[in-house]
Amino acid sequence: MSTKARTPLRHGIYAPTMTFFDLQTEDLDLPTISRHAVRLAEAGLAGLVTLGSNGEAVHLSSAEKTTVTQTTRKALDEAGFSSVPVIAGCSENSVRRTVETCQEQAEAGAEYALILPPSYYKAQSSEALIFEYFTEVAEKSPLPVILYNYPGAVAGVDMDSDFMIRLVEATKGKICGAKLTCGQTGKLTRVATATNAVTATSKGSGWMAYGGIADFTVQTAASGGSGIIAGGANVLPKLCVKVWNLWSEGKYEEAIKLQKVLSKADWVLTKSAIAGTKAAIEGAYGYGGVPRRPLQSLNEEAKAKIMQGIAEGLKLEREL
Repeated sequence: MSTKARTPLRHGIYAPTMTFFDLQTEDLDLPTISRHAVRLAEAGLAGLVTLGSNGEAVHLSSAEKTTVTQTTRKALDEAGFSSVPVIAGCSENSVRRTVETCQEQAEAGAEYALILPPSYYKAQSSEALIFEYFTEVAEKSPLPVILYNYPGAVAGVDMDSDFMIRLVEATKGKICGAKLTCGQTGKLTRVATATNAVTATSKGSGWMAYGGIADFTVQTAASGGSGIIAGGANVLPKLCVKVWNLWSEGKYEEAIKLQKVLSKADWVLTKSAIAGTKAAIEGAYGYGGVPRRPLQSLNEEAKAKIMQGIAEGLKLEREL
């Protein structure tokens, strides 16, 4: 891990970056990974997340995961964005392997770890098991942990607000935030209030309460959240930032107006998932490619529908 002081997380928009592959070999496309990271930083994002759900972490070897984070960090530094932190997805199903991944990602240049609850042995799981998993990982990880609540990715496991608040209290500062891709704004409000989370207008305790989808950016801000870690920010980063900043400036009606456009475009990207998001990046910016198999690429008709569906949002993006 770098010897530089850990970059504090700040309020705003973060993107869970895509992992790009060579079209013929499916090897990592490092120049495109670098190019994408720099484009997002130039758009004003507060930070990047490698190896998340959008980053196809489950399709990567340990060595490839290290390379993706190293490449992202190096690209940001060389482009003058050393103050943009990298959060790495470190989710594994055992305590031992999760801690090892946190260590590997720290050495690769990540400053924080985003971690899902274990789910493979759900039939043998319990709230006590998940609690012990996170407390032990947080204790042993060299990186501060951000809880990742995404029931759709973990067989329906859904951490409630009481559970997350108990975890934060038990780990004494080693869990520094949560990402709520569940979309439950009430839960976000409760957790943000209990932790005195960072907001657009308050430094709070430094704890971060993130929404997990761009289509509730305004709602997250209104709920006392710290920002959004949004797959849609891969395609419409400036629009996401504009919505957040308008709300931060007290321009609520303008923020809500733009949120409606963002929500419409983000739903198109959410429905079409990784292949659709990569197709949108390809259509808008000239790079993107396809997922690793067995995920399937889209035909030209499907790609055209995606570009049509995000057209209004993309027009605003280009005007900002």
